[in-house]
Amino acid sequence: METLINRKSVARACAILSIMEAFMDRVEAGRLLGQRLAALRLVDPVVLALPRGGVPVAAEVARALHAPLDLLMVRKIGAPGQRELAVAAVVDGGHPEIVVDEESLRLSGADRAYVDAEAAHELKEIERRRALYLRGRGPVPLAGKSVVLVDDGIATGTTVRAALKALQRSNAACLVLAVPVAPADTAAQLRAEVDDLVCLSQPEFFHAVGAHYRDFHQIEDDEVIALLDTARRDFAKRASP
Repeated sequence: METLINRKSVARACAILSIMEAFMDRVEAGRLLGQRLAALRLVDPVVLALPRGGVPVAAEVARALHAPLDLLMVRKIGAPGQRELAVAAVVDGGHPEIVVDEESLRLSGADRAYVDAEAAHELKEIERRRALYLRGRGPVPLAGKSVVLVDDGIATGTTVRAALKALQRSNAACLVLAVPVAPADTAAQLRAEVDDLVCLSQPEFFHAVGAHYRDFHQIEDDEVIALLDTARRDFAKRASP
């Protein structure tokens, strides 16, 4: 009985601590992240958001860095019957990249044929979103730029790894990964794949990205479009003589 009470007490304490350390919302997280990134004094930065959740965060980062905002389209491939568990991720481009979490794939009971079939489906969704969000606008050039990849948080890192793999062919001058929250071990692994990593919080007890936000509402397509349009207008005003 005492052990059970102690476990409950620890669980309650961790929950309270999580709430105390949580970001108010993605906008607040983006502002805090932007402040940290501005101190790096990056040369000619471009901010890339992973939609949809990463867009509100990246919009604040782009504002802080006086940088253009663009999207990097990545789709998670979930396990059969458990879609939130990523077994792979696919990122669009001339040569789509697929990154597989081999351990998660094995534990899920799925195989590479499943991943390939799901990737084909997700690439169609990526094209739909690209047409909807960007409405014919071409990608911001990345060659020679300081590229800042932003999401609202990292759990397993599968989606981010796919994005980073695709960006390796971008000829960027440097690559920075910026997120408000991530598990310490995942952040340490990803740090080796970028020139710099900025992560505001690496909690000891990590359950899910949404647990570290007080407001973690689902970002809808209309919100993404509005944020991109505002960011494009703001950058154009700053760039005009």
